[in-house]
Amino acid sequence: MAYSAEIEKNIKKTERSFEGRVVSDKMDKTIIVEVSNTFRHPEFGKIIRRTKKYKVHDENNSARCGDFVKIAECRPLSRDKHMTLLSVNNSASV
Repeated sequence: MAYSAEIEKNIKKTERSFEGRVVSDKMDKTIIVEVSNTFRHPEFGKIIRRTKKYKVHDENNSARCGDFVKIAECRPLSRDKHMTLLSVNNSASV
C-alpha cells in the first residue's frame, strides 16, 4: 500500500511519524507497532535502545506480523489509538 492521498492530506507536516515493526495484527483494523529509538547517554556515552509500542489504525487490514511500516500521528480514534498506517515498507516473508 503506497501513500494514500487522502491520508497524506490529513497529516500536517508538524505531526510525528515513525517507522517500526508490526508485533500484533490480531485486532480488527488495528495493529500494534513497536518503534525503536537509539541514542547516546549524555553522561556515560553508552548507546541506549528504547522501544515503545503504539496501537495503529489499519483501515484495510493490510499489515501482517513482522512487516516494517510507516505510521503517523492523527486525531484520537479511541482511548489509546492515535496513530494511522501510512504504508507497508517491507513485507515479512512467510
